[in-house]
Amino acid sequence: MKKEIIHVPVISDFLKKKGVALSPVVKAGDFVFVSGLPAMDPKTGEIPVADIKTQTRMSCETIKRALEAAGSSLDKVVNATIYITNSAYFEDVNAIYGEYFKKDPPARVFCTVGSWPWKFDIEISCIAIA
Repeated sequence: MKKEIIHVPVISDFLKKKGVALSPVVKAGDFVFVSGLPAMDPKTGEIPVADIKTQTRMSCETIKRALEAAGSSLDKVVNATIYITNSAYFEDVNAIYGEYFKKDPPARVFCTVGSWPWKFDIEISCIAIA
């Protein structure tokens, strides 16, 4: 089985510039693994300061772009993990997330974390079929 690092325009460049040692997307065999990704501006890669609904929508869009760069899509996601700084955000996050996974949603984990080195409240990772 071959491991392929997928370059995601803007996202990969931003992470490299910041010295973050991760690949946003790795393709291995028939699977696509997307690292936990927060809301990121599609033009600059910067992480905006925004409310949880905006961050959730932008994080889902970032995941979507990453999957598409690997030749996959949201409808091929089999497992997702949502990392959040406050479990009280569940209903807002769940509502936005549900807009992206309307039919046959993937298995999912929703877990609360302490914090990150940058100012954001959510990141989503996923595994999809290639």
